[in-house]
Order: sequence, then C-alpha cells, then structure tokens
Amino acid sequence: MAASAQEKELAQLIVTSLNLEIAADDIDPEAPLYGEGLGLDSIDILELSLAISKTYGVQLKSDDADNNRIFSSLRSLNQHIQQRRA
Repeated sequence: MAASAQEKELAQLIVTSLNLEIAADDIDPEAPLYGEGLGLDSIDILELSLAISKTYGVQLKSDDADNNRIFSSLRSLNQHIQQRRA
C-alpha cells in the first residue's frame, strides 16, 4: 500500500532530521525503521523523538513498553503520532 500524505510528511521529517541519504519517497511505510529496514539505531530514534516532539507536539518516551511496536515501521509510527497529536 502506498504511503499516505501524513506518512510522506513524517518520512521527510525522518530524512531531514537524521540527514539520511535516501529520498523520503523511498521509505517503505511497512519496512522496519530500526535495524535491518531503514537501519536506524537508538541514537537515531532519540533524535527522531525530539524532532517529532517539536513538530507534532507528541512526546515519545524512551522507557515506553510499546516502543518496539511504535517504531516498528513508518506506518505504525505515523498512526501513533496521529492518535496522540496535540
């Protein structure tokens, strides 16, 4: 399934905030963000959490038990943000 407008916006935020050498449109909304998929590490996730907080007003906590699910893909991260958006 193609990325929604919100997912594309979030993908652009990921690329910009982490200085990734990939086009936002090339991020598969279902691919893992962490490890094998996009290849983000824990430092990237922290930086991304700050960017999401500034951009969307959504706090992501490092000790959240749901982080594996939240950061499992662009789509799941976007769904989490949209559900909690200020």
